[in-house]
Parts: sequence; structure tokens; C-alpha cells
Amino acid sequence: MSHPFDVAELAATYASKSPQDILKLAFEHFGDELWISFSGAEDVVLVDMAWKLNKNVKVFSLDTGRLHPETYRFIEQVREHYKIQIELISPDQSKLEPFVKEKGLFSFYKDGHGECCGVRKIEPLRRKLSTVKAWATGQRRDQSPGTRSQVAALEIDGAFSTPERPLYKFNPLAQMTSEEVWGYIRMLELPYNSLHERGFISIGCEPCTRPVLPNQHEREGRWWWEEATQKECGLHAGNLIAKS
Repeated sequence: MSHPFDVAELAATYASKSPQDILKLAFEHFGDELWISFSGAEDVVLVDMAWKLNKNVKVFSLDTGRLHPETYRFIEQVREHYKIQIELISPDQSKLEPFVKEKGLFSFYKDGHGECCGVRKIEPLRRKLSTVKAWATGQRRDQSPGTRSQVAALEIDGAFSTPERPLYKFNPLAQMTSEEVWGYIRMLELPYNSLHERGFISIGCEPCTRPVLPNQHEREGRWWWEEATQKECGLHAGNLIAKS
């Protein structure tokens, strides 16, 4: 299938551009059809930048049913701060209920997080993205040296595209460091998840997230019982595909 632009060429051209420039490119091509993925962590920077470019920006967040109470409060804070809707995407109960009945609520500590994430995150995201032409994420290269060091400014989504229906994925914050992200949050006094004040850096579901110790990498607080190079839940499975 032909593309409206040369993805590889634009990815190279925008590799060192600012997040705002990458978002401008995304809005230029997709306008109100671009969706922003908001995870309830530092993605508020992405929401802020996108909202300043397009007040009609569309935002969604995955509600796995296992998020921290602080994350739910934060999502509501962001909704109120920007006066925008945040579409919450929930798991399919017809898939979730049999899984919980068979495996219980904490099977991932024994057999890995893949199956639980598949039901609670990947299926709902696939359902959402099947209706979307382009989305933007808050992925950064410094978040996980094992899986995200090659994140591109723009790509064809390797996990959720089909040959008939390409899905364009923008990663405007790819080059930003954690220090730069937090500098932006503090400078503009943006709302943030209160868990960050308690040592949580990378925030996901409550059972699979913990604070990190001094000098630990942020990703060490996620799925700490598993091997470091597999610390993706499937939302950005293309990172693992690209690495292998």
C-alpha cells in the first residue's frame, strides 16, 4: 500500500527535530485524526505540547483495572487542567473474566506478565487502534536501554499495522531525557502523578510497579522479577522486534 509520505525519509529528517516539530508534522498530515496515548506518567508533557498545537487534540488512556488510585486521580487532573476528554479504554470482560477465573489475579509473578498484559492492555489497544490512522506516544530512548534505544521519531507501527491498513506512529519525545521531561513539568507547573514523589519513576499497573532505589534505572521498577530485555508489555512490541 502506498503511503502519503516517505516514512523512512521523514524519520531521518525529523530524527533531531524538536518534539513540537514532530507533532506539527503529525497534525499536518492527520489533523484531528491523530490520537495521543496518555499513560498517566510523564506523558503529560506530550499532552501539553499537543494541546498547545491543537485544542481539539484527541487523547486516550488504557484503564487496565489494576492502576494505582493515584493514577486515576492524575488522569482526572489532566482532564480538568486542559478541559479535554480522555477516552478510557477498558479490557473486554468476555476475555478478562475467564482469564481471572482460571489464573487468578497474580499469575504474572509465576509465568510472566505477557498473558495478563495481553488481556488488559494489548487487546484493548488493538481494538482502539483498529479505528485510528495515526497515534503519538510518550516513548523515550532513555526509558529502557534494553528495548527503547532505537525509538524513531516516526515509524509504521510494527505491532498494530496490517498490510491493508498501515498505522502511523509518532514518538515526539524520543530524544528527550528524563531530566528534560521533568524540567518541562516543573517550569510550566504541569500536573503530575503523586506517585513520583514516592520514588516511582516508570508507572504501570499497581502489582507490577514499584519505587526504584538510588542509581537504579527507572525500568527496574517494572516487572522486576523478569529479564531486563523483555520489559515491554506489548504496547510497543515493535521495539523487541526491531532489536531481535
